Amino acid sequence: MIEFRIDRRSGVATYMQIVQQTRQALRLGLLAPGDRLPTAKEVVEATAINPNTVLKAYRELEHEGLVEGKRGVGTFVRKSLATTQTAADSPLRRELAGWMDRARHAGLDRDDVDALYADLRDERFPHTTN
Repeated sequence: MIEFRIDRRSGVATYMQIVQQTRQALRLGLLAPGDRLPTAKEVVEATAINPNTVLKAYRELEHEGLVEGKRGVGTFVRKSLATTQTAADSPLRRELAGWMDRARHAGLDRDDVDALYADLRDERFPHTTN
């Protein structure tokens, strides 16, 4: 089961952090169709956030068709976002892990890696405006 980590200093709304972490878990195959998300009560106990915040996140995920709430039973994953390229044993993931090891060995810290990644991601995958 997923455990949400809330960063109160991130500038990202708490409900969006839950949405983003759920999407990431779906993309990486950590959550699969049929899996139950933690109840709002469980999330509140683990993170000390307002239950309405959890429910707002779950409604957003339900609106996207990723989860389905079943009254009195819980909220369950309906759809996976995982691909063979994002799986734990994929060649691309192994290459990236190797690169991360080399970056650490070269003395880069997490912020350095984040900056480098974001710069290259934005260069290779530019945002499109509507």
